[in-house]
Amino acid sequence: MNDKKAYPLRISAPVLDAMQRWADDELRSLNAQIEYVLREALRKNGRIKAESTKSATKD
Repeated sequence: MNDKKAYPLRISAPVLDAMQRWADDELRSLNAQIEYVLREALRKNGRIKAESTKSATKD
């Protein structure tokens, strides 16, 4: 089951532009790229298990 929730995000224009360029390079949507970066940061800091990151796919 995919329990996605909408969340409004305020982000500076330069950060958003950089994330969009990165998403384009990785062939992901901007939303998928933001989620990927957050998930990887959580995994690296021991906040979620590594198995939780395997279900993600490129958009």
